[in-house]
Amino acid sequence: MYVHIGGDYSIPDRTIIGIFDFDNLLTDNEDSIGFLRNAEVNGITENVSFDIPRSVIVAVDKVYISPVSSRTIRNRINSVENFCNSLEENSEIEAEQERL
Repeated sequence: MYVHIGGDYSIPDRTIIGIFDFDNLLTDNEDSIGFLRNAEVNGITENVSFDIPRSVIVAVDKVYISPVSSRTIRNRINSVENFCNSLEENSEIEAEQERL
């Protein structure tokens, strides 16, 4: 399934490696700052919007800077997973009812 990460961007949830709070990522963490600089130098950073960045989404092929909070993105992913699980459960119930 796809998850909306801000602006016109929706990405497959299965490609997401990590979702990080932008401010916490940059606070006194040289490794994180170096990672973001390296991603930008290599051209794999994508700014989702011109709004104030609130999260960093590390995907298999890109690093997205998003104005949507990391908590909101996680909630969206959980909502999609819950929806898919309920569809799967309903299909199993319907199949069981047809067998009876």
